[in-house]
Amino acid sequence: MNLNLSENNKLMVNEIFQSIQGEGHFSGYPCSFIRLSGCNLNCNWCDTKYAHGQGTAMDINEILSTIDSFENNIVEITGGEPLLQDNVYMLFDLIHQSNKRILLETNGSILLNKVPEFVHIIMDIKTPNSGGYHSNFLKNLSYLKRTDEIKIIISCHEDFEWILEICNSNKLFDFFIRPITLQPVFGKLAEHDLAHWILSFGKSFKMGMQLHKYIFGEFARGV
Repeated sequence: MNLNLSENNKLMVNEIFQSIQGEGHFSGYPCSFIRLSGCNLNCNWCDTKYAHGQGTAMDINEILSTIDSFENNIVEITGGEPLLQDNVYMLFDLIHQSNKRILLETNGSILLNKVPEFVHIIMDIKTPNSGGYHSNFLKNLSYLKRTDEIKIIISCHEDFEWILEICNSNKLFDFFIRPITLQPVFGKLAEHDLAHWILSFGKSFKMGMQLHKYIFGEFARGV
């Protein structure tokens, strides 16, 4: 992919790598990851705090060349919080020209109205125990497509009860094509506890397991 871009077409990048997608509805698929630097939150259970400040300015040409070398058809743009950098929208457009599936993982605190229709949005909703609860910008629910997804990290039963209220009051169970994903905080909430809560509720959630941590280890980077 040979593009003529100006010197201003750069992004602060923490890491670029390929791995098995570990979360959400594309879990298990080979995926290229572009982790952008910087975040506006400091959540208690964040497992990528290293991305908040570490990064290298990369020309978008260089980013595109790197992900092209992986030969994966799915590309996730994550962080940190990727929407903090204005040039991410240019990155969306240029990856789209290569006919790759684009996933955006966002903490949901920044307005989604400029994200193109062709981008599959994975939006977090922060629970009361996450430390990021006050950043929730529920207006963003109106910018999600029925094919997008919501992912919620659960640390305790209080979180689970709170998210039931949010989903019911915003009619989220009836809107999305795919179930809402709930993930236990790795190493804090037992998987079988969350499984029992989901089963007892009787409505459609999907339980996420952060597959990459089981494959490569909890603290492995670039996987």
